Amino acid sequence: MTDANRLIIFDTTLRDGEQSPGASMTREEKLRIAKLLEKLRVDVIEAGFASSSNGDFEAVRAIASTIKESIVCSLARANDRDISRAAEALEPARRKRIHTFIATSPLHMEKKLRMTPDQVFEGARLAVRFARKFTDDVEFSPEDGYRSEPEFLYRVLEAAIKEGATTINIPDTVGYAVPELYGAFIRDLREKIPNSDKAVWSVHCHNDLGMAVANSLAGVMQGGARQVECTINGLGERAGNTSLEEVVMAVKTRRDFFGLDVGIDASQIVPISKLVSGITGFPVQPNKAVVGANAFAHASGIHQDGVLKARDTYEIMRAEDVGWAANRIVLGKLSGRNAFKQRLQELGIQLDSETEVNAAFVRFKDLADRKAEIFDEDIHALVSDESVTTENEHFKLLSMRQSSEMGEKPQAAVVISVAGVEHKAESEGNGPVDATLKAIESKVSSGAELLLYSVNAITTGTESQGEVTVRLARAGRIVNGIGADPDIVVASAKAYLNALNKLHSDAPRVNPQHDAVTP
Repeated sequence: MTDANRLIIFDTTLRDGEQSPGASMTREEKLRIAKLLEKLRVDVIEAGFASSSNGDFEAVRAIASTIKESIVCSLARANDRDISRAAEALEPARRKRIHTFIATSPLHMEKKLRMTPDQVFEGARLAVRFARKFTDDVEFSPEDGYRSEPEFLYRVLEAAIKEGATTINIPDTVGYAVPELYGAFIRDLREKIPNSDKAVWSVHCHNDLGMAVANSLAGVMQGGARQVECTINGLGERAGNTSLEEVVMAVKTRRDFFGLDVGIDASQIVPISKLVSGITGFPVQPNKAVVGANAFAHASGIHQDGVLKARDTYEIMRAEDVGWAANRIVLGKLSGRNAFKQRLQELGIQLDSETEVNAAFVRFKDLADRKAEIFDEDIHALVSDESVTTENEHFKLLSMRQSSEMGEKPQAAVVISVAGVEHKAESEGNGPVDATLKAIESKVSSGAELLLYSVNAITTGTESQGEVTVRLARAGRIVNGIGADPDIVVASAKAYLNALNKLHSDAPRVNPQHDAVTP
C-alpha cells in the first residue's frame, strides 16, 4: 500500500498516448522517451501492449531491461495469452507490473465482447489470478468502468482484489464523466466494496469533453484515488488523455488544497514535452498549460508591469521550475562542441552515442551559419529533427529551389535521393510548398493521402525556424513527419520526406490499439 499523502504518477504515453493516429513509435523512440520518463521520476511507466505486435513486445522488453528506478508495466487483455506475453516481455525488469483489463459496461459487454456479465466476472477474476503467478504487482481495469453498473462493479472489483490485484483503476474510457459525479462514483465504489482498502485506487480519464484533468483530480480528492494515469502533453486517441504536466503542477502549486506529495522532478517537464512532441510529430499548442510557448508569456501592458514589479502578481509557477530556461539565448556560430554538448545536458537532452552528438553538432553549426541567435527551442527542434532521420534514409533531400511571384504560378525544383539514386523533378503549384511537394511526389509516386499540414514558429521573430508537421495515410497506416528549418518550404520538404521514410520503413510502428479498445 502507498502512503496516503503520496500521489502515484502512472505514465501511459508509450501505450495509450501512442494510440493517437500517426503517433506510433519505434522501439528506439520508445526507449528514448522511457529514459527521460525515468529522469522525470514517474512512478510507473506503461511501456506498451506486449501482445499487440512483435515490435511492441520488443519495445516493452527493451524498456524493462533498461529502466531501473520506475516500475515498468505492460497492458494485457484478460486472457492467458496476453498475460503470458506481457510477463515474458517484463521478465528483465527490476520492478514490474502487469495491467490487465476487460470491459464491464453493458454496452461493451453486449456489443463488443458478446459476453454475459457472468462470463466477464469469471474472466476478470481468473485473469488477475493468472497474472499473480508472474508478479505481485497486478493492476486491474474494468474498461468503460464509469459507464458500468455499480452493482456489477462491486462484484467484479471485490473479486479482483481478492484474487490479488494491488491496484484498481477506474477508466472513463470515452471521456463521458464530469468531476463531481466521477469523484462520487469512485468514493461509492470504495465505500461499498468490503476489501477496497487492500488496493490502491487509480483514475484514468480521457479528454473528450475537456475535463480529463478535472475528473482525475476529483477522483483523487473526492474519491480517494492515489494514482493518476496520464500522458505527456495529454497525448492520446481522440481528444487525448489526462495531461501529466497539468496534474503534477496543480498538485505541487496548490499543495495547500490537495495536501499531497508527488515524486516528479518538475524541471524535466518541458524537456520531455519537447521530446514527445518531436518524436510523435504532434506540436504543442502555444496556449497549452505549463508546456505551451505562451504559458509564461505576458502581452498585456498591465500584466507585464505587474510581473516586473513582483512575479507572483500574474505568475503562480516559475517557468524555470518546469524546465523553461531562464536564459533563452544560449549559443551562436562561434560556440564549440563542448559548449553545445554541455547545453544538451542542461536541457535534459540525452543522446545515446558520440556519433549522435557529433551529427547534432554538425546540424547546429549549419543552423548557426544561417541564424544569428540559437535559442533552446532551436536546439530541441534540431535534435528532434535528427532523431527522426536514419543513416540509411530511403528518401533524402539533396537540394531544392523554388520561386513565386505575384500573378505568376509558383514553381519548384527538387533533387532527392531515392535508395541512393539521385532524381530531379520540377512542378508548379498553388504556392511554393504545394509546388515542392508535388515535385517530390512526381518522383516517389507514394499514393499517400495528405491528412494534415501545419506550421509552427519555434521561437519569435522573423529569423525563427519553422517546424512543419505532415500527416500521411496509406493502406490504413498513418504516420507523422516533422521538419524544421528557417526556410518554411525547406522544412515542408523535410517533413514530407520524413513521413515517406516512415511509410517505407520496416521498423515496427504498429498501433497497440490493435483489435481492442483499451482503457
